[in-house]
Amino acid sequence: MGGTTQHYLANSPRAFPSAIDHDWPLSYRELIPYYEKVEAELPVEFAPTTSKEELFYFGANKAGWSLLATLDVNSPGYRPQPNAILPPNSQLLNPSYSEEQLSWMEGCTLAGHCINGCPHGPSVAKIAKRSTNVSYVPSALHTGNVEVRPNTFSYQIITENHSAEKLKAIGVKVRNTWTGEREELFADCIVAAAGAIETPRLWLNSALPVNEWVGRGLVNHQMDMITGIFNEKDLLSILGSTAVNPFVGHTSAARLDYPGLGSIQTIGTSPGLMASFTYALGKSAMKQPEKHSIQQGRVMGEDLIEFMADYKSSLNILISTDDEVDKRNGVSVSAAASDENGPIPSIRYTPTANTLRKKRELVKIASTILRQAGARKVVHSDWPDGMMIHMMSTMRMGYVVDQNCESFQVNRLFIADNSVLNNGLGSANPTLTTQALATRTAEHIYKKYF
Repeated sequence: MGGTTQHYLANSPRAFPSAIDHDWPLSYRELIPYYEKVEAELPVEFAPTTSKEELFYFGANKAGWSLLATLDVNSPGYRPQPNAILPPNSQLLNPSYSEEQLSWMEGCTLAGHCINGCPHGPSVAKIAKRSTNVSYVPSALHTGNVEVRPNTFSYQIITENHSAEKLKAIGVKVRNTWTGEREELFADCIVAAAGAIETPRLWLNSALPVNEWVGRGLVNHQMDMITGIFNEKDLLSILGSTAVNPFVGHTSAARLDYPGLGSIQTIGTSPGLMASFTYALGKSAMKQPEKHSIQQGRVMGEDLIEFMADYKSSLNILISTDDEVDKRNGVSVSAAASDENGPIPSIRYTPTANTLRKKRELVKIASTILRQAGARKVVHSDWPDGMMIHMMSTMRMGYVVDQNCESFQVNRLFIADNSVLNNGLGSANPTLTTQALATRTAEHIYKKYF
């Protein structure tokens, strides 16, 4: 049981239909009932609009883009972000309640802490984003059929001969990370969900059958950041306020999707994260731009102080590129280095020329939107190419597992994490598709074996 939704934005868009229908061994239409089931369970809803989203929509509209009123993206356009975050507290604008009273009521406070969850409230489950620890895990525990084994690391899959051609998974070898104790656990089916790095590591360290696609095809949604800094008087005419206040509302609550290229998404973070994540992360020193051109590179020193003085009047846009699957990118295990759980993963990733072309196009689109919205200065962070955020596709469906996510080579071994995604989903955040696919896989496990 992984924990990656402990630290995420709760962005839950569906994959682009074209990304599924062109490359996957199942159709987008087959996934829709499972998308709907997860969206209802969490729940997933379109994000509310605060100042940063209003400014983004204003710029996107002026740049000639259309509003998309859909969850299924077949053409370019902008829309509210589908997020797994509870709706705002209905009393949020009621002057009869103090901020302290409101913060202890059920619902989203629009406090802008979606990366880690709301700061406080009646309980985590009643205020936070719908991460796994407040949604699926409690639901599973309530059945009485589930045991969670904390501090337990699975380091080998146990198999036995099933036929002349195939093995069958029957258990796992695990290590208690606190005590060092090792034991074997057995089950009728094994579901690996350790992520795009550790799942192929587990396969390779278990000496399972050779498959040329195990660990191969790593996709990473090449990301970057563009920031617009605005004059207060211009904001006043657009928003009726002199500030964007990026710390208000969902961390990421608006997006523009472009099938074939990728997507751009608004990001609003705290001052510390904005200084480091937005300005200081560039791979090269800042270049002084010509008049009206984009400022590019890492911001430091006096420039950083100046830029951060405009924090409240800034708007950040995150680039998420439809990364191209390349067999040369992926995960192997090191013959020279091990930890207490066996040989460690070794990661190779270099974006293709086509992926970098798409990223440049998305940077242009984001910059134009900021200019059209009235930004007096536009800064392109120019992130390093190896930033690993949305890691996928190292155990690809149709290559390592079938369309029900069961291994082609090992019976009763299923995979239910980002690694089975066949490609980069067109650039959509992978969480919702992974959860929908896991729901579908669970259904097939039940029908086939139980």
